[in-house]
Amino acid sequence: MTPDTYTNQEFFLDVGNGHQLYVQDWGNKANKVPIIFLHGGPGSGCKDKHKQLFDPEQQHVIFFDQRGAGKSLPYGSLEHNTTADLVGDIEKLADRLKLEQFILSGGSWGSTLALAFALKHPKRVKALVLNGIFTGSQIEIDWLKNGGFREFFPEIWAAYLAETPKSQHANPSAYHFKRALGNDRQAAKASAYTYSNLEGALLSLDDRFTPETFADFDETASRIEIHYLAKRCFLPDRHILDNAHALTMPVWLVQGRYDFACPPKTASELQAALPDSQLVWTISGHRMEHDTWNMMRTILLQLTRE
Repeated sequence: MTPDTYTNQEFFLDVGNGHQLYVQDWGNKANKVPIIFLHGGPGSGCKDKHKQLFDPEQQHVIFFDQRGAGKSLPYGSLEHNTTADLVGDIEKLADRLKLEQFILSGGSWGSTLALAFALKHPKRVKALVLNGIFTGSQIEIDWLKNGGFREFFPEIWAAYLAETPKSQHANPSAYHFKRALGNDRQAAKASAYTYSNLEGALLSLDDRFTPETFADFDETASRIEIHYLAKRCFLPDRHILDNAHALTMPVWLVQGRYDFACPPKTASELQAALPDSQLVWTISGHRMEHDTWNMMRTILLQLTRE
């Protein structure tokens, strides 16, 4: 993420165990309702495009790269990189910036992390504004890694199997996950590339996904994501869904009806369990296409308007 005229400060936050998080404090610091933005992946890092969700003249937003991601150090590290670690990092960041209460906003993995933090520290969360809902349950992970989407996208699953030895076709993701996290760097990159292309092909409403070349591919983000998925996001199964009733702050869920990476059923189940929530359906896939983007921006502006 590049600093700009609205950047108040950027710094590295030492969170222990050798990890330093890149932080960018951005926007109108006079606004008394700060937002902490949580990127997806895990491992994707914050991007300049994420700033377009917000109005820097009105809103105060804190961006940071989670452990191993983006500009955070050490780059790509999987050591001491769990959901509990990331939840603790948000608390440390809020303490550093003296933020008593704040809005958490994020999509996909960012929604998981936001919900996990809210369950651990409910009094610090003023509201949650989430999209592309993912809670880290085993059934959600299995949908993606075992090809639950294959009835809709048989060619994507076929391409995945084509990069997998026939002897491993019964459980191709187990094969690729093991290789991606292994010590053979070339094999790790190859399997991370294969899995990244599987996921990437599912993210948009159209079929215009074009993989980057293998030579240009940086496997870091995919390896971090696989590290989390292989351990069910370091959460007990259905931890978020089964405990969502304890979240009493306002929660906004924005879910694309055609999200084939994070099935919409999860958003519906989560909304039913939350005491104070709104679920808004959009005609989008997993990525924040135009209507999801506009809805997120509108909700966030409304919540931070003084």
